[in-house]
Amino acid sequence: MTRTDLRSKLMTRPVALVAGLSMFLAVGAVAAAVPAPAAPGAPPASAPLTNLHHLNFLLDTVPLLKVAGHTTYQQKTQPTAQAPWVYANYNSYDNYTHVGGGAPTVQPSGVTYYSQGAFDADDIARTAVVYLRDWRQTGSAASRAHAFQTLRSLTYLQTTTGPHAGNVVLWQQSDGTLNPAVAGDTPNPSDSAESYWLSRTVWALGEGYADFKNTDPAFASFLADRLHLAVASLNRQSLAKYGTYDVATGVKVPAWLINSGADASGEAVLGLAAYHRAAPGDAVVTTALTRLSQGVALMSSGSVNQWPFGAILPWTQSRTFWHAWGGMAPAALATASSALGRPDLLTAAVKDMAQFTPQLLAAGGPVNQWTPTPNDSQIAYGVDCRVEGLVATAKAANAPGLLHLAAVTAAWFFGANPSGKPAYNPATGDAIDGIDPGGNVNLNSGAESTIHTLLTMEALDANPALKAEALGINKTVGVNGIRVVEAESGTITGSGSVVRPASAWTGAAIWSGGAYVGLNPGASVSIAVPVSDQPRNLYPIVNQSQARAGSTFWSAGTTRLGSTPNGGAGARGIAGASGKLFPFALAAALPAGGSTVVGRSNGTASVDALLIQPQVSTVAVTGPAGNTTLYISSRTTTSSRTIAVPKGFVAQQLEYDNTGKPVGRVGDASATGGSTRVTICAGGFTVVKLVRR
Repeated sequence: MTRTDLRSKLMTRPVALVAGLSMFLAVGAVAAAVPAPAAPGAPPASAPLTNLHHLNFLLDTVPLLKVAGHTTYQQKTQPTAQAPWVYANYNSYDNYTHVGGGAPTVQPSGVTYYSQGAFDADDIARTAVVYLRDWRQTGSAASRAHAFQTLRSLTYLQTTTGPHAGNVVLWQQSDGTLNPAVAGDTPNPSDSAESYWLSRTVWALGEGYADFKNTDPAFASFLADRLHLAVASLNRQSLAKYGTYDVATGVKVPAWLINSGADASGEAVLGLAAYHRAAPGDAVVTTALTRLSQGVALMSSGSVNQWPFGAILPWTQSRTFWHAWGGMAPAALATASSALGRPDLLTAAVKDMAQFTPQLLAAGGPVNQWTPTPNDSQIAYGVDCRVEGLVATAKAANAPGLLHLAAVTAAWFFGANPSGKPAYNPATGDAIDGIDPGGNVNLNSGAESTIHTLLTMEALDANPALKAEALGINKTVGVNGIRVVEAESGTITGSGSVVRPASAWTGAAIWSGGAYVGLNPGASVSIAVPVSDQPRNLYPIVNQSQARAGSTFWSAGTTRLGSTPNGGAGARGIAGASGKLFPFALAAALPAGGSTVVGRSNGTASVDALLIQPQVSTVAVTGPAGNTTLYISSRTTTSSRTIAVPKGFVAQQLEYDNTGKPVGRVGDASATGGSTRVTICAGGFTVVKLVRR
């Protein structure tokens, strides 16, 4: 294995989440020991950022063997197609070695097999999308040809007959042999039920049909047939439950999402929406698009001062688990809203993009997951999902403020990340496989990282103003946002103890720091917190049991902050664990200067940590375009801050509400060498740029 195995996360979601992070740290540390390639200067804004050189390197010819139930377009006359290798190990600058997934073994034929495979449907589908979009934007004949061949390869993996018709085999060896049964895959065999790779197949087929419809009607018709085969499969499975609901920890959740997720469903929605635009009269696809979009929108949760701050939760089986990977739900809803003429679908996308994303950036950037605390590595997949969601939602909602957030997010690829180094080289098309929480870089450049990096570059190339703004940022100067303070760092009074469970994974969330404080009735825990010059929202993370167990009362000095329930979580239902490990909002803010928080329980409590949220968070970035700071509100009223302005500069202020639309004064400037007041709309954000006079 050569990088974080997100596939294990995407297929199983459970304990592999923790194991996957540990594996990345080990691999990332090794990769980071290799000298990093020299980073070229940022290209001029007029030069294309999309460079397909490395993706082309990952492509290989794959034989299309005669296998029952597996056929593709023009298989008799074209017995091979193209697919990208899953991984690429870094050797030196622009020099990589192809590898497959899992342990290698040499077959009697001399071909190296991998315990998983050399190619997979996930990456083939998304590779096709990259080439389709490049062909659409540039007219490249080479990209058209690659899109054609990868779509042929993808449709070969789709099962066409039998009870699993429409589903997709995930893995394939380099000699074309299918590997449908791989330990750890869910489902197994991989075409025995709906899956993430089926969702991504729908994504590629929908965009493929739309792009080939006018230039190759015969191939487009074939893609439409395969899309209908996939939709028929979904209609037999999750979509057969449309209009019904499950219960997860006492909350109704839609029962018809693919793989119980807004993540998998969102990627399918992107393809269905593209197809619908090209064939609006197709009632079968329109119905599937509408129903999946409705289900995704129902996963919106929280607000600017309620966890998860407006994010669309990806998994119906947890109310406290968000992840960046597979996070195309906002982009999907924005796209579906426009395609279907359904503005109601846009609300959830706007909340996620305008309210949660700023908090994500202020907490340290697009980390892989909040479970419920921010943790894990940062990878191109998660960054791209944020960028694409911001761009699509800004367009659909006419919310230009989101494009500033997109620029700051996309700048991750140009150095505004925990490593301080570029994550993409536009001269070669290479993309790193990730950055661990300590800032160590994994220099390998596998298919998934390359694909999602290029999808962002295509989005930037298609939006020149956004591209110029993103290229103007290459360093994160500092962030001041949500912080985590572990409960076990506190002092326990009375009957209580620090508990370290055998596994940090509860089945639906992760114990922060792998431990928590257990309090018996009458006990308390006193937790030291960093001092701040402003009030902060406090969210004690409590593992709320199903049975009622009293409350924990929180205070700071003489200030009563509120209480959190120890129990009463509601019926478990389909949730991955009984109870709910959840950050509860308190009624009052922690006052400025507060240094100690005390929780006293009148029942049995399990206290994990404190999430501490500044009422005005900040993200400061810099680069060739100068210094920019985002001011982000988690208040219900307008805020203001006084900032110093260096001599020779003026401060340009761009104020946006909690939907990303402009409000108040725009372009307000201070005198040089003085100060100015920054106004931040309730729940919104303000962009302040220091401009040389």
